[in-house]
Amino acid sequence: MPDKFGVLFIGDLIGRPGRRALARFLPELRKKYQPDLVVANAENAAGGNGLTEEIGKELLFQVDILTSGNHIWDKKEVLSYMEKENRLLRPANYPAVNPGRGYYIFQSEKGIKAAVINLQGRVFMEPIDCPFLTADRLLGEIRPLTPIVIIDFHAEATSEKQALGWYLNGRVSAVIGTHTHIPTADERVLPGGTAYITDVGMAGGRNSVIGMKPDQALQRFLTGRPQRFEPATDGLLLCAVFLVIDPGRGRALSIQRELLSEDQSED
Repeated sequence: MPDKFGVLFIGDLIGRPGRRALARFLPELRKKYQPDLVVANAENAAGGNGLTEEIGKELLFQVDILTSGNHIWDKKEVLSYMEKENRLLRPANYPAVNPGRGYYIFQSEKGIKAAVINLQGRVFMEPIDCPFLTADRLLGEIRPLTPIVIIDFHAEATSEKQALGWYLNGRVSAVIGTHTHIPTADERVLPGGTAYITDVGMAGGRNSVIGMKPDQALQRFLTGRPQRFEPATDGLLLCAVFLVIDPGRGRALSIQRELLSEDQSED
């Protein structure tokens, strides 16, 4: 068995600019790290909110697994796609009546299995099932199959994200935060061998307010009224983390943050 397993995890893809950033920067990151597994969060990949089957297929030609979050439900056509595409995940702690699945077990070209779990927070978000207890339940199913477990925790509150990291410390390989689109500088390997970051960031328009056109975001703040948001197209940005994991024990050996940008517009 190889002594290392590499995982590249890419933050929330925001609309077409996010997809362009992925196409622009992923080859560079693949060359640099030669990852065994590539994961990206795609809940905002279609027009800035939701996902379509066409775009999902496009993305899965480039990455191995797509995670998501609360916005995955924004385009209803994704429901039928979820039922047939196992590599598109929705948060596992949504009610079981929903289509799709909350985790996927990936097997690399080297024969190593790794599980990716998608969970969603509850603080300032929908009151769905407890992510902590859901993680306990899923680990009971997964750990007999592989010691490598990566969690995308799609959550708003930094305290809830940190709490889950410590709750699962030593029991999973990584807890990677998504949802807020702003990369945090707190990446570390916790004492039990769990890699952690509060938010990996996003891929999309560089000159933006969390991926959206700044003038539209400003109108929302200045007027207090609902506002239509469109993905920013000025510049490209991609945020990611690269994890090195011991495949025998499932412990993270390192976590490296990446931020690539380019002053390029699609207009």
